[in-house]
Amino acid sequence: MVIFFADEGELSLELKENMSRAADLAASGEGLETEACQLSVSFVTKDEIRDLNRDYRGVDSPTDVLSFPQFEKDEIGYYAEHAEFVPEELMLGDVVICREKAEEQALEYGHSFERELVYLFTHSVLHLLGYDHETDEDKKLMRKREEEIMENLGIPRKQRKNDR
Repeated sequence: MVIFFADEGELSLELKENMSRAADLAASGEGLETEACQLSVSFVTKDEIRDLNRDYRGVDSPTDVLSFPQFEKDEIGYYAEHAEFVPEELMLGDVVICREKAEEQALEYGHSFERELVYLFTHSVLHLLGYDHETDEDKKLMRKREEEIMENLGIPRKQRKNDR
């Protein structure tokens, strides 16, 4: 998986490696050849993500992460089933993370900022691959995939009553 980081210099090598592994696990879990897959990651302020959230989702408040997928889930499924038609470069979409919200949530959930960033990134990559959490059934499926990926990375969630 090729990941284009807008602020790459501000991320540790370990964090970038965990994000890359998370993206690979998510994409390969959907049957995609990870070598062809690409995505971009940007980090923004609360004001910037609030503007994006308002403009693209109609929600006038800051959020932690936004995903801008290039494909619908059925298109991702088609590429997974028909590897011969996958272009050399398959741009999955864009991930936008609010650092301030990630810092706040890391404190709230009692884990590291790096763990929160990897979780938010994983969540967003799954959105790029067609996952959603609009229904209880969809939410359970998405949470299961998130937990599988985070456990595979060796950074599972802590069990707390206010944890995700």
